[in-house]
Amino acid sequence: MLAFNRLLIPDQCAARALNLLQPLFALGTRLYVGWVFLKSGWLKISNWEQTIWLFESEYRTPVLSPTAAAILGTFGELAFPILLWLGLFGRLSALCLFFVNAMAVISYAHVLLADGFVAAFRQHVLWGFMLAMLAIYGVGKLSVDNALERQVK
Repeated sequence: MLAFNRLLIPDQCAARALNLLQPLFALGTRLYVGWVFLKSGWLKISNWEQTIWLFESEYRTPVLSPTAAAILGTFGELAFPILLWLGLFGRLSALCLFFVNAMAVISYAHVLLADGFVAAFRQHVLWGFMLAMLAIYGVGKLSVDNALERQVK
């Protein structure tokens, strides 16, 4: 058993060093993926007529009317990234953005899954993975959620 423990020493050292990077990595992930969605929401609200046109003619949103989908999608792309950046309701914000991303893929699947759009589809997969990681593992120590949780204890 002693020989096996010696074999684990490099892995344990690497784990200790990498654990120090977790807060910065989570923050960087939150900032990057939040920026992607905030830019998209800002673009939508900056040209609302075109946004409505896109939802009426290009996007195929299930269940919701095009206007309702435009309003809810734009709201989600503007509100949840800010909460995610702050790390306030971080897991819920990441989960909500995951849903916004999934709806974008579903609504635009006829384009994203067509030949020649593999890279665009993979971007959505990457963003979805990042958001799922934040929702499952948490948004990290550099967050309002963490500060509030420390105050409660």
